[in-house]
Amino acid sequence: MEHAPSLKIHIIGSVGSGKTTLARKLSKKYSIPHYELDNVVWERRDSGDDRRRTEQERDHYLNNLTQSNAWVIEGVHYEWVSSSLKAADYIIFLDVEYKTRLHRIIRRFVLQKIGIERANYKPNLHIFKKMFKWNADFETRMKPAMEEMLHIHQHKVIRVGNGKDI
Repeated sequence: MEHAPSLKIHIIGSVGSGKTTLARKLSKKYSIPHYELDNVVWERRDSGDDRRRTEQERDHYLNNLTQSNAWVIEGVHYEWVSSSLKAADYIIFLDVEYKTRLHRIIRRFVLQKIGIERANYKPNLHIFKKMFKWNADFETRMKPAMEEMLHIHQHKVIRVGNGKDI
C-alpha cells in the first residue's frame, strides 16, 4: 500500500483569495487531506443549524488535525492557528489584489445561489455583505496582523500574489 507523503501545508489569505481552490488542487495532487478552518470553527449539521465550537473544542480539533503527517489546512483565521503554522512545512500566504478578491466574492455568490458551487453556509445577502466587509478589513486590520504573526515563520512562508506565482 502506498502512503501519502509527509507534507503539511497551511494556506492563509483573505476571503476570495483562492485558498479553497488551491487547497483542493494540492490535496488532489499530493493525495493528502484538505481541511477548511471554517469547519474547525463550526460543527456542521445536516439540518443547517450549525453550532459554533467552544474555543477549547476548536483548538482540540485543530491540534488533532495537525498531528497527522500530511494535510492541507486553509482559512482566513490567524489568531488561534499557531499550532498549525508551527507544524506546517510550508505556509502559503495568498496576497491577492483587492479588486480580484471582490470579483471572486461576487462570482462565488452567484454560483452558490444557482447551485453550481457548494457552500458550507447558506448563501444569503447577509453573508454576502459580510464578505465585502471582511475583504475590506483584511487590507486594514488583518493583513498587517498576519504579516507580523508570519514573521517568525518566514523561512517557510511562500507569498503568492496571483495564480501565475504558484
